[in-house]
Amino acid sequence: MPVKRINKKAVNNKSSLKRTAVNKPVPSINPATGKKIGLVPVTDLSKMAEMMKQARKAQSEWSLLSYRQRKEHIRKIRNYILKNPDEIATVISESSGKTRVDAMATEVIPAALSAEWYSQNAEKILKREKLPVASVLFFNKRNVIERYPLRVVGIISPWNYPLSIPFGEVVMGLMAGNAVMLKVSTSTTMVGVEIDKIIKYGDLPDGLFRLLVGPGDRIVDALIENNADKIFFTGSTETGREIMTKASRRLIPVSLELGGKDAMIVLPDADLERASNGAAWAGYQNAGQSCGSVERLYVHDTVYDKMLELLSKKTKALRFGEDRDFNVDIGSMTTGEQWEKVEMQVNDALKKGAKISAVSSRGVKKRGSFYPPILMYDVNHGMDIMKNETFGPVVPVMKFNTIDEAVKLANDSTMGLTASVWTRNIKKGIELARRIEAGVVTINDHLYTHGQPETPWSGWKKSGIGFTHSKLGLLEMTRAKLINWDIIRSRRNMWWFPYDRNVYEKLRLSLKLALPLSVTDYLKGAFNVPFFLIKKMFSSWKT
Repeated sequence: MPVKRINKKAVNNKSSLKRTAVNKPVPSINPATGKKIGLVPVTDLSKMAEMMKQARKAQSEWSLLSYRQRKEHIRKIRNYILKNPDEIATVISESSGKTRVDAMATEVIPAALSAEWYSQNAEKILKREKLPVASVLFFNKRNVIERYPLRVVGIISPWNYPLSIPFGEVVMGLMAGNAVMLKVSTSTTMVGVEIDKIIKYGDLPDGLFRLLVGPGDRIVDALIENNADKIFFTGSTETGREIMTKASRRLIPVSLELGGKDAMIVLPDADLERASNGAAWAGYQNAGQSCGSVERLYVHDTVYDKMLELLSKKTKALRFGEDRDFNVDIGSMTTGEQWEKVEMQVNDALKKGAKISAVSSRGVKKRGSFYPPILMYDVNHGMDIMKNETFGPVVPVMKFNTIDEAVKLANDSTMGLTASVWTRNIKKGIELARRIEAGVVTINDHLYTHGQPETPWSGWKKSGIGFTHSKLGLLEMTRAKLINWDIIRSRRNMWWFPYDRNVYEKLRLSLKLALPLSVTDYLKGAFNVPFFLIKKMFSSWKT
């Protein structure tokens, strides 16, 4: 039967980028209580050209600082987080509806860790890189790669992790020498205000960081029209495609972290107690509103019944509701629109034959956009809940018989963000992980690597383009430039004009020297080419 809705939505603060009134201040509503917690003025986009000019001026000053000097500013930002974790967690909880434990574990701590890691490692990662000479033919050449800031980057962030997702990108952008313009979701605007407050403690040049508030489509258009140097977007695949299309008209590069439909595979030898604990946390945490959450659980038929039994007990035991005295596990969903989508997916699955193994009833019966944690079985890939992203606390379970079948099921998706394999045999787990089409695959754990600044986060297939986090994320914040020069000043390269038969023959013999197929080839090249090459370097062009 369809899931009974606990109550009418207290608020319908939809997350679409196009629905905020153009000129009205953005109201912030606590989705767990329906109470207004703030009113934030919309950014006047008619002044975007002037804001961009100011950002470029500030960036020019900022880019002249050494990495160590930038590090001192980022350390001030980090220290503010360390001194005020409770205040920040409370703002996140009230804005998004998630519990304060969730806010602390998945937002505040990762933000502080990212500030520390990028400030410590940016110089090492982005320093000049010397390239080894690849061939004797270029013995006189030297090459280095240098990294330069993009200049002004636009970051469009979502509501599900309103602090930790944009914060890491902001710090990466700043440490790489860029100015940053951050657009936060209108559903969690107060977290954007908190980020602005945190960044101010870094004593940055005026205009280097700017919070943008308002309709997402208008802000994206303004960034593109004013030639932002790159746009970083985290959100739905559909919106990412729209942004990419708009940016392409001006050849503005994009980095897109999009949706996921993440698979968890439980093998026969898995520790089922750990696996069921992991599935419960990674499936229901943040009310299931994580792009890397467990959204498809595949269990080997020999342990299927036991796994379903264990996970059912843990699902029923979960407490959901308003976070008052740290007495709940699951908070509310953040938007009414997302509540409706999850409800539709659950009802679609039930109509097509799915069954509910367990549903938590340990929740509030009044107000708020709460959705009970639900465990489903008898599902199949013909159901929407197994094909499209589910941003809610629902875990559907299927059984499989062979490893090949598990891989086929896991890869049967247009998305490929993350996945996990659960087994006591790590070697077997790694072998299976290599066969799964996803940007991140964890063994005996799920979802947590997003909190590690040193690990890359990137999706395959329709789950994204580019990287966030880690060395690879930092590189996304820069332009690369190759600089090449000669050790010995020469007049000509051996392949320069004028051409004649002798030049052709020596070039042909140079192949034997550079890539000999036999000792004879090498000796022919070594005997003929070096003298000719040096002679060309120092000879004049006679006419």
